[in-house]
Amino acid sequence: MNLYSRRIWTNRMGIALSMLAMAFGLAALMWILWTLFYNGFSALSWEFFTQDTPAPGSEGGGLRNAIVGSLLIVGVTTLVSTPVGILAGIYLAEFGTTSKFAAATRFVTDIMLSAPSIVIGLFVYALAVATLGGFSGWAGSLALSLIAIPVVVRTTENMLRLVPTSLREAAFAVGAPRWRVSLNVTLRAVKAGVVTGILLAIARVTGETAPLLFTALNNQFYSADMSQPMGNLPVVIFQFAMSPYDNWVSLAWGGALLIALLVLGINIVARVLFRKKTQA
Repeated sequence: MNLYSRRIWTNRMGIALSMLAMAFGLAALMWILWTLFYNGFSALSWEFFTQDTPAPGSEGGGLRNAIVGSLLIVGVTTLVSTPVGILAGIYLAEFGTTSKFAAATRFVTDIMLSAPSIVIGLFVYALAVATLGGFSGWAGSLALSLIAIPVVVRTTENMLRLVPTSLREAAFAVGAPRWRVSLNVTLRAVKAGVVTGILLAIARVTGETAPLLFTALNNQFYSADMSQPMGNLPVVIFQFAMSPYDNWVSLAWGGALLIALLVLGINIVARVLFRKKTQA
């Protein structure tokens, strides 16, 4: 067999193995999604969205308190992490190119990106929960913000570094100050990519369980008071999925489906925005 024939067979073998691995991954993914959708949709009902989590051994109930709690915690997380992450990313890309402080900030940001979420939860527990009087929704939002901020920072910095230098020079040439160039020219040019990073950060923190176990804990009853323990979907799913009660397990499947659909929707929106940015 000559060299050309060996290369052809090697190429075909590589393609076959790649397609086999892809088929195996897709089969596992479809199996997981089918199980989630089959069990999750059967748990959805009007009571699922309008009633609170039931007591042990009781019938019926829903996840209203957990849904509202998750929306509040993630909403506050978004309000905190978005401006902090964007402004930090602007500083790193526009003002801190050669700064030692910026280099240290990038190093810490990379560490936080790879840090286990349970470590961040323990840190916030020691910082806020153990010292300030108890579990609360605010502590949960703080923990999730520490997870989301590095994602927004790195995404914003990477997007701004893609802006051509000539665009900045053109803005400087007409007399615009540097802060206005950063906010009104370069940031506007990459707004789709920045929004994509924000959406991906939200998708990441939506299903985090470990930080909320140490910060927001849980609340069986409906509450919109962020200074008290709050029900939330990840912790409820974690607790109900291991319970011996069938209705609790069914509610856990429904909550898992809600989170999966939310994350799926966020990723679809992010990809659509990124595709528009690429085509532009």
